Amino acid sequence: MQLFGKNWFLKINVTYEKAKHIFMEINKTSRTQLRDNLIENAVRYSEMRTQWYFADRDKRIEIESLRTSTHNSFIDSCNILSRAMLASQENADWRKHLGDDRKLIGDFACYINLFIGLKTA
Repeated sequence: MQLFGKNWFLKINVTYEKAKHIFMEINKTSRTQLRDNLIENAVRYSEMRTQWYFADRDKRIEIESLRTSTHNSFIDSCNILSRAMLASQENADWRKHLGDDRKLIGDFACYINLFIGLKTA
């Protein structure tokens, strides 16, 4: 199995710099419990996305609904945190910059997993 096809990196839609900027904005919040929940959901979704990548056809079918549910939970946690930040009169422009495209939001979850993994190393 070839892990990455030629030019796989051309399919990356969220740049490292954009993801880093959004993540830094999220980390400025005083709503730490909601922030931590967002991060935990990001890591869960990222792990699920990786499992799906390596799964065969039958396993993908088996885990698809869980992957979607995990993705929805991450998106919900982004929305909840941004609303809470606004209610606390904090800047939540990061949510507008992240946008509403499910794929891009999922990509951002993978970046969060990367950032957390590098931070703990």
